[in-house]
Parts: sequence; structure tokens; C-alpha cells
Amino acid sequence: MKRAWLRSVVALSATLLTASVTAAANPALAEPADVAVRTLDSAAGVTDYWTPERMRAATPLDQLLTSRAPTADVPAAGEPRTVPGVDALAYPTSGEPWTGGGEVAATAGRVFFNFDGSPASCSGNAVTSANRSVVLTAGHCVKYQGSWHTDWIFVPGYDDGAAPFGEWAASATLTTPQWEANEDINYDVGAAVVEPVGGRYLTDVVGGQGVAFNQPRDQDMYAFGYPAADPYDGSTLIHCSGATFTDPLLSDDHGMRCDMTGGSSGGPWFLDFDEATGTGVQASVNSFGYSVLPGYMFGPYFGSDAQALYEEAQSA
Repeated sequence: MKRAWLRSVVALSATLLTASVTAAANPALAEPADVAVRTLDSAAGVTDYWTPERMRAATPLDQLLTSRAPTADVPAAGEPRTVPGVDALAYPTSGEPWTGGGEVAATAGRVFFNFDGSPASCSGNAVTSANRSVVLTAGHCVKYQGSWHTDWIFVPGYDDGAAPFGEWAASATLTTPQWEANEDINYDVGAAVVEPVGGRYLTDVVGGQGVAFNQPRDQDMYAFGYPAADPYDGSTLIHCSGATFTDPLLSDDHGMRCDMTGGSSGGPWFLDFDEATGTGVQASVNSFGYSVLPGYMFGPYFGSDAQALYEEAQSA
């Protein structure tokens, strides 16, 4: 009875951040469900719309959301898989500006879109892919409360209104079927396929981090994002690092000590991160935090359904 009461309290207090592990022993393998995809209108005009002033003024998505309890089914398990990354042309910490440079300073970026007519922001990361055009983010950073976001762009290396590597408009956004249907917090993973800029593809310009699926839990990880809610302002890439654990409360997600706030959702979590080069393999995204457990960030496990999402995005 006490545990059921605790789960009810946690469910009511869990809030998505605007803005990671194998299943239990001997899990039953399951086929991933179909990926949810939305094809966007032409990118013409989208990058003109997102001026530096509009980007600075964009609201962290969590401040536009209504509170409700998330669902949480256990992600399907599969065989471990890692996709190597490609090169681009302080530990532990719970939320400090990233000053190490390297590839992450170019692959990680800020995401902008309109949510029900309101300018909003999240975070994202460019990953290696067959089409050289995939950005990984959180599911609620592409669709929430029945609404697919519009005017979606990715600004890698965002720096206080500046777009040093250009603005990349999405031609399609995707999410897991569990997030699309029920907004299941364990499947809060999204992706975007962005259009070329000046005839060049995204990862040819900024590089692409590797991606890992069905990996062991409780490893050391690094998380990055652009938190835009107090005490942050969205102008700077922030990072957390340290040991991870499995959420003991509501979800099956990774947890980490991290003070990042709204606007950081969709930012990458890395395994095997090298501070000297700024490279790692992405195995989760910033997803949510509990109001009853401040100072911790949680991110979904990249299992078979996250892998299916990635495969669909890179083949688009």
C-alpha cells in the first residue's frame, strides 16, 4: 500500500524536461513496433523564421506543458549493438558549461520548433547515419499531447543566438510507437531527418557521434544539453557526468545526478566519452526529472525500439 501510494505521488509530480542499459536478467526478446514518422512541409522559410531574437526568446517546452502522469512499459531487449561515430571536418559534474571543445561542441545543439503556436526549445545531437542527416532528441521534442511540432530546426553548436554551423530544417520527424500512442516515458526518444544546407549534409559539416543500443546498465555516462530555465538561459552547452543507476521510482530509465533544467530535453547521454576529443557513443537522451527528487536527470534506455527508430531515420 505504501509503495502504491508513493508511485501515485511520483506519477503526479513527474515533469518532462524541455528541454539511459539492458533489461532484467533473461528478458524475453520482442520485435520492435513500427516507428511513428511525420513528414514535414518544405523547409523553405523555416530558417528565415528562426532569427537570433526568436531563438533567444524561445520558451523551454516544459513551461508550455500541462502536468500529467506518464505511462511506463518495459522496453524490449535485443542484441547489443554499437554504431561507430565519424570524425568532424571534469568528472564528475552535475551541471557545468562544457569548455572542452572537441566534437561534441559541434554535434550537440539546440532545437527550436512551434508547439501549439508557441515558440519552444529542446536539445539534440547529430549522429552517424547512412543519410548523414539524423538528429536524435527526446520524443516530446517532436510530438506532445497529440501535437506534432512544426517549424522544426536544429542549430548545432548554438552559442547565444549564433549558429556557427548553420540552421538545419527537418524534412521529417520520428518517434517510437509507444511515445506516439501513449507518451510512454520509457520510450521518450525522437529523431529528425534534416535537409542539406548549401548542398552539404549535416554530419559532413559537424561530424556524427556513434550510437549504442542494448548496452549494460549502471555505467558512467556524460550528458549534454542546452537548459534554458533558471538558473540557465539556453545560451551555453552544459554537461553532467558521473555514475548512472536505474530509476527506483516510476520508470525503467537511467538516472544521474544532474542539475540541468528545461530546454535540456533531447540532449545526448554518452558511454565511453573521451573528454580530450569530445567523442562517445550515444545511449540515451535527457528526458525528465521528478519534482520530489531534485538534482537528478533521467533518460530512456536505448533498446530495440530506439534502434528501430534510428534505422528508420537513417534510411529516410
